[in-house]
This record gives sequence, structure tokens and C-alpha cells, in this order.
Amino acid sequence: MTSNQYFIKYWLPVIFGMCFIFWMSTGTFSSQNTYSFVEPVLRFLVPQISSHGVDLIHALMRKSAHIIEYFILGLLLFRAFRRGSTPPWNWRWSFFAVGVVVLWAASDEFHQSFVSTRTASVMDVGIDAAGGIIAQFVSALWHRYRK
Repeated sequence: MTSNQYFIKYWLPVIFGMCFIFWMSTGTFSSQNTYSFVEPVLRFLVPQISSHGVDLIHALMRKSAHIIEYFILGLLLFRAFRRGSTPPWNWRWSFFAVGVVVLWAASDEFHQSFVSTRTASVMDVGIDAAGGIIAQFVSALWHRYRK
């Protein structure tokens, strides 16, 4: 495999994933903007829902999005570090993947500190890291039981 093919197959998906996360950190996906979409949908689906219920579901959806985004990034990074090696799993690939996930999560929160409608949060870095760590556990289990 040429270096261009290697890059396209393994690292381009990582870059796309990182760009997607960066885009999700813009004002377009601020809490106010997502609330204005989620609230009417919830009120349509569950007309008797309280304002507190809407707030709680909205917050859970936003934090779940963090976990899902970074879970996917963690899997993409593991795949890129593995790059088709014969052994299906190695702790170093997972370690590097989590390291990059944490660095990207921290830079993402730093980026949000400059967006007027967003807030940076160390707790979100932890939630993001949890998504990447969960991805490594799933990857290890997948490769272990796939044999």
C-alpha cells in the first residue's frame, strides 16, 4: 500500500471525524440553538412534559452526543494506529488513541472558550475522554471475541 493510500484509508477518516467535532463546537450547535429544536419535538411527542423534563432530556442528549462523537473518534484512531497489522489488538494502539482523544477534547473545549454562545468545561473533556475509553474497551472485547 502506498503512503497516499495508507493516509486515505486510515487517517482521512480521523481527520473528517475531528473536523465534524470542530463543527459541532461552533455556535450553530450551542445549547440555545439545540434547545430550540429539541423542545418543540419533545412537546409534540410528550405534550404533558414539564419544562424541567425538557431541560433534563436536552442536557442528557447533549452529553450523550459528546460520548458518541468521541467514541467514534476513539475507534477511528485505534484503526489508524493499528493500520491493518496482523495482531488484532495491542494496548499501545488504545493508549495512543485515548491520548489523542483527550488532546482533541481539550483543544475542542479551548476552541469553545472563544465562541460567544458556547462555554468551555473541564467536565466535558472528561465526558469526551470517557467516550474514547469506552471505544477502546469495545475494541478490545470485539477483537477478543472475534477470534
